[in-house]
Amino acid sequence: MTPSRVLQKLRAGDFVITASVNRIAEPWLTEMIGRIGFDVIWFDMEHRAFGYDKIDSLSLACRATGIDLMVRVLKTGYTSPMRALEFGANGIMVPHILSTEEARQWVDWVRFPPLGRRGFDGAGADADYALTDAKEYLSKANDEVFLALQVEDKECVECVEEIAALPGVDLLFVGPGDLSISYGVPFEFDHPLVQSAIDRVASAAQKSGKWWGIPTGSPEQAQSALDRGARLITAGNDHALLLRGFQQAFEEFNQIRVRS
Repeated sequence: MTPSRVLQKLRAGDFVITASVNRIAEPWLTEMIGRIGFDVIWFDMEHRAFGYDKIDSLSLACRATGIDLMVRVLKTGYTSPMRALEFGANGIMVPHILSTEEARQWVDWVRFPPLGRRGFDGAGADADYALTDAKEYLSKANDEVFLALQVEDKECVECVEEIAALPGVDLLFVGPGDLSISYGVPFEFDHPLVQSAIDRVASAAQKSGKWWGIPTGSPEQAQSALDRGARLITAGNDHALLLRGFQQAFEEFNQIRVRS
């Protein structure tokens, strides 16, 4: 199976830079992002209408450029993470974890025994299409797949220490937008309630020897997050970059005038 670049860097004490694919789920874009030097693609199925068939081609482009594919899955049950992994995802991100029991369920679905209860197929991209020895694959699979659970609700914050301590959970990922809404202070990211929650996530991750991450929209925000202990940061998404690019182009070209 393909070693995880994300886990390799995190285990070495480094941080990872993420590019988000929210609109253009095309392998050429994923390959280009990989060639630029990003560590991982964040592929969002929660808020978009993408099907699982998109994962195959994106994961192939990721493997071609040596980067990881992290899929934020639909919370539809056992097949949701299993199919994403078998189609080539290196990491699974789960939105809106609300309890320790729910977190433990996702560990069961993502991890092979003895950590979890994931079923074995062995013919997918994750197992090199059955070209890898089955026992060798099983011995390495749990170590080359990462599970990121999103902290987006105050209920999750209240039990985040227990969630962080679960074997099989690798990373906590804060969702500041939904978290601020949950606390009744929408998009007030500097509000004490939101900042205190982030501090609690960071502390829980550190205590349990886990990593955590957060969306960052600028190098300054990313540096601040790293200084705070985060190790997975985001550096743009296709929707935002397209929006800003077209806005800038329109503003610039709208300055020209018909000359008599």
